[in-house]
Amino acid sequence: MSDDHSPGDARKPYSDIGGPEARHAQTHDVRREQVTNPTGPDPEDPSFAEDLAPDSPEAIRLAQLDTIPAGSDKDVVNALPELDKGEIDQLALLVPGTPLEQGSVYLDLDHRASGPFTAVGGQQVGDSQRIIAKKTTSYELWNRVAGTEEAPG
Repeated sequence: MSDDHSPGDARKPYSDIGGPEARHAQTHDVRREQVTNPTGPDPEDPSFAEDLAPDSPEAIRLAQLDTIPAGSDKDVVNALPELDKGEIDQLALLVPGTPLEQGSVYLDLDHRASGPFTAVGGQQVGDSQRIIAKKTTSYELWNRVAGTEEAPG
């Protein structure tokens, strides 16, 4: 037994009628307190973020993985007589409707004379376009198809 006789020693840690919760229920409106206490943030609605940015950078990157081999398109084979079958098969045509990544460089094989172009936000491959991405094409092949003589870098 302690020789400290302060009032703190004499208090009971729990009431005789069911612990601290029972005493709390006698002096407070517990139901009202439960209803008015904050419950934390509302659960996030994932569709909200999708509505704001349906073409996120990750979604665009994943969409560009869906390609068609250029060798399967006769018009491409005829438009690129300087390339052999193996080189044409290395070209990956983006599927119509694929969003283009803003700032990336592309080439429309139907309009090679116009040269490569840099995509702006919201652009996508049209139904009749045959577009290849520079980042998925080897630089030697890109330079031959685009008609440029850039050094690798």
